[in-house]
Amino acid sequence: MQWCGRTLFFLVTAREIVQVQDHPSLFITFLAWCLIEVIRYPFYALNTIGACPPWLTYLRYTMFIPLYPIGVLGEMLLLYQAFPYMKEKNIFANFFAILPFSYYNVVQVIFVMYPFAWIKLYSHMLKQRGSKLGKRQEKKKK
Repeated sequence: MQWCGRTLFFLVTAREIVQVQDHPSLFITFLAWCLIEVIRYPFYALNTIGACPPWLTYLRYTMFIPLYPIGVLGEMLLLYQAFPYMKEKNIFANFFAILPFSYYNVVQVIFVMYPFAWIKLYSHMLKQRGSKLGKRQEKKKK
């Protein structure tokens, strides 16, 4: 779900609609994405060789708490700002020509579903945080 959201956001919205490329919501989103990835990939890499320091595990399972909502808010703001331009530009008109709806309609449906999908992913991450950091606390006690 996260990959689909980012693809929709970046490859279609931010790349295809020039009018929204200078909106602060784009910067906010990219900043949140970059900060979380700077933590996530070293965490994965160091875990594969068994050398991940506890502080990096803590950051991996804590920094998403503020960064994930900031990134999603930025994505949703940019999509909302892009709606008039999507409709006007009629993106992917050839692909959707045989269908009774347009790409603009698909994005509107996705926009409405976005918060619900986000809550599911965010809840999953919170559960993971509890299980991963809880294990760390148990090891310290022993």
